[in-house]
Amino acid sequence: MNTEYGSLALLTDLYQLTMAYGYWKEQKGDQQATFHLFFRSHPFAGGYAVVAGLEPALQYVERLRFDQGDIAYLRELTGNDGSALFDENFLDYLSKLRLEVDVAAMPEGTVAFAHEPILRIQGPILQCQILETALLNILNFQTLIATKASRVVRAAAGDQVLEFGLRRAQGIDGALAASRAAYIGGCHATSNVLAGKLFGIPVRGTHAHSWVMSFDSELESFDAYADAMPHNCVFLVDTYDTLSGVRNAIEVGLRLKKRGYKMIGIRLDSGDLATLSIEARKMLDEAGFEESVIVASNDLDERLIQSLKLQGAKITVWGVGTKLITAYDQPALGGVYKLGAIRADDGTWIPKIKRSEQPIKTSTPGILQVRRFVEGSKAVGDLLYNELTPLRDHPKSMNPVDPFPRKVSMHGAWFDLLQPVLENGQRLGPSEAIQVARERTAEQLTLFHDSLLRFDNPQPYAVGLEESLYELKLKLCVLGQANERE
Repeated sequence: MNTEYGSLALLTDLYQLTMAYGYWKEQKGDQQATFHLFFRSHPFAGGYAVVAGLEPALQYVERLRFDQGDIAYLRELTGNDGSALFDENFLDYLSKLRLEVDVAAMPEGTVAFAHEPILRIQGPILQCQILETALLNILNFQTLIATKASRVVRAAAGDQVLEFGLRRAQGIDGALAASRAAYIGGCHATSNVLAGKLFGIPVRGTHAHSWVMSFDSELESFDAYADAMPHNCVFLVDTYDTLSGVRNAIEVGLRLKKRGYKMIGIRLDSGDLATLSIEARKMLDEAGFEESVIVASNDLDERLIQSLKLQGAKITVWGVGTKLITAYDQPALGGVYKLGAIRADDGTWIPKIKRSEQPIKTSTPGILQVRRFVEGSKAVGDLLYNELTPLRDHPKSMNPVDPFPRKVSMHGAWFDLLQPVLENGQRLGPSEAIQVARERTAEQLTLFHDSLLRFDNPQPYAVGLEESLYELKLKLCVLGQANERE
């Protein structure tokens, strides 16, 4: 997260602050509430998403403070009549605000599905409301990029994937967040040196076309690079003529070998990558460089990598830039943040629902948890349930978007996905290493059948509402319609 801006308390939409002001004016800012952050459809027309962004989201919650500069700016804001938008006493309240929220979340690297809360916030409604925009900003983007990275890594089928997107990323903050998320999604390294420093991600890189062009000949440029970096030689061979470049790389590689060093490989950045890699592999092998890798870049994504593999390409390392770092084919995840319940003065929780003429936009009421059931080595379904209602040993699941849902009994081993991470605004444990999140992604993906992970027409995964939760949702929808008629 870029610290150049100082306080990030104003990283929010204005209506979050006007609502907070309204809660404060109505003296209901301390009323306890529960919100859920979730997405409604899977990105990239796929069958799943990989959760990322939790660590920076928690840092944001822990550190949120309205400093003097924030208060001074808010003091300048005016309404339509030209008068101050916010009461001075409210600004004083904000200057002293310290968050007291509880947070439960799916750990980074968890495979999640549409309509499942990946984050649950509970606490004073004013505080929960202020957090909405920033949490969506952080989790939407990083989850999107982690999901894209997981698809690219899957297409690479065991080959190394390097994230090369810094120069095409959406600004400095976007580049850093995306490098982080891409690593969680499964990428092996990044070209982004600052991301390497900040997050502990391995960094990779050699030279560009400009290095070659700055010398009188390609061979001279390779020789000079080998002198400067004998232990890091991957030669970019397509500045002029690719196969001639491979021959020059081999010549310099042989000289490196005599000096006791090893040519790591070559990189292809243009042309027919399948044909050129096949020819380059033959040339390298015949020259005794069987272990030298062939790196490819040039607007790659999961579909092009998959196609190149089907064509027999001999590429073993994939440098993926623009289409990963920008989530090229889907620029936003579309996550939302909805109120699930409010606590009454007598201590009871009142479930809340947002209805819509579009069924997909009707929220699920209650204080939600997600339980994943596993039989053997594979996940068989997820169950959303209301923690306010006792859960049976073999709960029934109902499809929330089926107009005539049947009850399906859930069996097998299970674990709940939302884990407590903050209590009263304080961490419940140490920060998790990014390598742990990356390993979790790989482990989680093995839980699901290939039919769900495929790129085209993935088999839907079973996500249902627990029977009593389904009935509560239906009841509140019907009550809302009746209240409107009255």
